Amino acid sequence: MNILIINGPNLNLLGVREKNIYGETSFDNYLEKLRKRFPDDTISYFQSNIEGDIIDKIHESGFGKVKGIILNAGAYTHTSLAIADAVSAVKAPVIEVHISNIFKRESVRHHSFIAPVCTGSISGFGLDSYRLAVEALKEL
Repeated sequence: MNILIINGPNLNLLGVREKNIYGETSFDNYLEKLRKRFPDDTISYFQSNIEGDIIDKIHESGFGKVKGIILNAGAYTHTSLAIADAVSAVKAPVIEVHISNIFKRESVRHHSFIAPVCTGSISGFGLDSYRLAVEALKEL
């Protein structure tokens, strides 16, 4: 299965920023472990701090290039109708992922514009949220 992980703003700083929330592991290190766990699958990765780049990547990949998208839109989750519209437009299933439990954080993070147009949402399991999303995509 060909899967794309898209990470949004500030997720390039995993392992460095707010370790009490996001842990000490960089995403590159985690991605290596994830790929080893699923050796029969192709897991591609894209990260951008720019909303338009995320939208372009969803458009580019979501019409048959990949079988599924795992999206951690970061703070854009709570603000971006444009990313929600992009997810809604593509044919590939999209699973929303968050490292932290967004419902245990500030109230502004409790609302997701993206969740209603995604196949499902996973949050609160640390980086393991991505593994759970891969497994969910494989079951669809």
